[in-house]
Amino acid sequence: MTALDLSSPVAVVGTGTMGQGIAQVALVAGHPVRLYDAVPGRAREAADGIAARLDRLVAKERLTAADRDAARARLRPVDDLAGLADCALVVEAVLERLDVKQELFRALEDVVDDDCLLATNTSSLSVTAIGGALRAPGRFVGLHFFNPAPLLPLVEVVSGFATEVAHATRAYETARAWGKTPVACADTPGFIVNRVARPFYAEAFAVYESQAADPATIDAVLRESGGFRMGAFELTDLIGQDVNEAVTHSVWQAFFQDVRFTPSLAQRRLVESGRLGRKSGRGWYDYSDHSDHSDRTDRSGRADGAGRPEPHTAEPVAPPAYVVAEGDLGPASELLALIREAGVEVRAEDEDNGTRLVLPGGGQLVLADGQTSVEFRDVVYFDLALDYREAGRIALSHSQDTSPRTVAEAIGLFQALGKKVSVIGDVPGMIVARTVARIIDLAVEAVAKGVATEEDVDTAMRLGVNYPLGPLEWSRRLGGTWACSVLDNLHECDPSGRYAPSLALYRHAYTSDKREGTP
Repeated sequence: MTALDLSSPVAVVGTGTMGQGIAQVALVAGHPVRLYDAVPGRAREAADGIAARLDRLVAKERLTAADRDAARARLRPVDDLAGLADCALVVEAVLERLDVKQELFRALEDVVDDDCLLATNTSSLSVTAIGGALRAPGRFVGLHFFNPAPLLPLVEVVSGFATEVAHATRAYETARAWGKTPVACADTPGFIVNRVARPFYAEAFAVYESQAADPATIDAVLRESGGFRMGAFELTDLIGQDVNEAVTHSVWQAFFQDVRFTPSLAQRRLVESGRLGRKSGRGWYDYSDHSDHSDRTDRSGRADGAGRPEPHTAEPVAPPAYVVAEGDLGPASELLALIREAGVEVRAEDEDNGTRLVLPGGGQLVLADGQTSVEFRDVVYFDLALDYREAGRIALSHSQDTSPRTVAEAIGLFQALGKKVSVIGDVPGMIVARTVARIIDLAVEAVAKGVATEEDVDTAMRLGVNYPLGPLEWSRRLGGTWACSVLDNLHECDPSGRYAPSLALYRHAYTSDKREGTP
């Protein structure tokens, strides 16, 4: 089944920010668009708002004046649902309440033709449950746009339990015809993005709650070592703490309170105190020095508020004269070349399965593996980096029993490579490693359970939340057994079940071992 013909009218019900954005996308694509809102007069206000945004597109030379005028002529607010009778697609963007959405779609069924495609933009409710109220749920589908809809390319096309393939295909092809990048997924809590992304927030909050590092330092490590566009604290301030927590809570409840999705108590206290992020002037960070928080951001989306504290950065320390490499360092193997380029001698030891550096004082420098320094004698852990050559910052952790000389030599070594160094508390898996391992686990599990294909999961995470790599691509780069090994160690440290690798990840790791010839 192909995309809707451009002559087919498209309706958007609910004219808030998201509804207006979806309407603008359909309008610019060439469809006649109808706007309806239950609040009298709001649809007309929304039409005026969309027209104003079209004017700005013309001013930025992203739309011609002729195309703007044609689009305006195709846009029409209506006063009741009867005005949507001739529409071929109705997209709902109303309040995130199951009863409200079900009531709306029952009413729409009495108005539109039998072949009209009905779609919800819900981000947290079950598409199956919403469609379950309909006489003909086969034509009901999820079309989850990301905010702002005109700018972000991703659309999750969600098939409910009763959705017919032909209608899901039409929705998919229509989104693609609108210039979007659709991904197909089954109806599961959080769909792809909001399911797989939970650890990005949860692990940052967990490190903070353990008092291992402050928000500014955790954010800096996620950006400058992990390669994420924004850290978890600044991103949730942008999203809104109440909004982010509500999605987390919804996914947790939908998975029958699975411990892997447990919400953060620290975030709960933030919401209870009214510190919701940029929109309230304060969240994890203070934005109160700016009267207009929305425009005070840099290219990455980070706020430039005067209340933003600096991340912890170690003072300069002399580098060690040499290091002894035992093994190839696995995912951190490129460090060996960087160390040599920095003028530090690398003495190689031929030791089977070695993955560490031995410092002149006898202490060891080890890539984060889900264990803690307190378990070993004189060990400093260093965190995972997306690209050790490009990374601007590296996190180190050590126990109170680690010798000061070992800590100093570790700091000096990475500083010699041109990196800023943040020393954090002795938490297993540090910051980036535990986050990436858990994201990979949920992604592998989603694929194994038929939620989406590997390609669609990777596409969704890159486009939906700007991850530097798709989780499955990241797993291939790190080695198929890496995430499972890290989570196994984390699970030993915290046997609550939060870090227990999924059965899918175990199978993934075992298959990778066989492919790579490991006995």
